[in-house]
Amino acid sequence: MCVVFALLCAAQRAQGGMVLCGWNFNGPKGTSDASVGTGVATTLGGVSSTFSAGAPVDSDAASPAENKGWNLAAFAAQGTGSGERGGSFATSTVGYQSIAVSWYERHSASSSRFTQLQYSLDGTAFSSEGLADNGIFEAVLGADVWQAQRRVDFSSIVGAAGNAKFAVRVVSIFAPGTSAYAATGSSSNYSGAGTLRFDLVQVEGVAVPAPAAAALGAASIAVAVAGTRKRG
Repeated sequence: MCVVFALLCAAQRAQGGMVLCGWNFNGPKGTSDASVGTGVATTLGGVSSTFSAGAPVDSDAASPAENKGWNLAAFAAQGTGSGERGGSFATSTVGYQSIAVSWYERHSASSSRFTQLQYSLDGTAFSSEGLADNGIFEAVLGADVWQAQRRVDFSSIVGAAGNAKFAVRVVSIFAPGTSAYAATGSSSNYSGAGTLRFDLVQVEGVAVPAPAAAALGAASIAVAVAGTRKRG
């Protein structure tokens, strides 16, 4: 049975995961309600939020005017509050494995060029331990440029799968190895008035096979093996 389960899991991974929860922020005025599944998006550290034009790749909006992104402002002053301000996204991963999170992000010229994705397994404490590059992303130099889709794989993080309290957050951080923010604009200075904008935030996973599906798979494999032995 364990072999059957492993084979079924491998087949699902090959097919790719499904979106468990997602936020496209679209609508006449924009919204932070989940557009797929059930989840909660919240601001961190006292940042303010509005809705502005979304990523051009977003094809879910009813009209171009309704393509929105979640725009966050009021970040920390230079040299303070690294990793404390940004946006958080929480959803249950119960019934799913091979969890991954993807999103699009846009930086204004005076925003921090570096952000970090952190995760929580209890809905309270956040960490970047075990993530590639410590969960740090650097924006391409230049103002108001949508970064290519960012994606973090949680397959190796024990506790991310099947977790009712799974959450991630993307926060503004100091330039690595320093105690200061670096501006995104090549000729700009960092300012707490700079903005980060998010769009198409998605939590993906592969459904854990139900016992019935595993039993069906076992029967199918047994039949196939029996047929092979007969032919042999």
